[in-house]
Amino acid sequence: MPTFLHLLKGDSAFLAGPVIEAHSREPGATVMVVLLDATKPPALPPAVRVRHLSPSDLDYSALLDLIFESDRVISW
Repeated sequence: MPTFLHLLKGDSAFLAGPVIEAHSREPGATVMVVLLDATKPPALPPAVRVRHLSPSDLDYSALLDLIFESDRVISW
């Protein structure tokens, strides 16, 4: 069961959307998107979890944990 972590900046949401969607269609896959700035995420399937790098959601320590827990990390 692969886990994908997409690290997304504002200028790449358009390009990342189709790839994230394709990863979410893989059997048994878990997909998470972390928004690194105040950007809006692209249109994503409902199963994709979206987090924000911010003091109120996800700090750098928790982001590092996610990176090491994921099978694949894609930085956009």
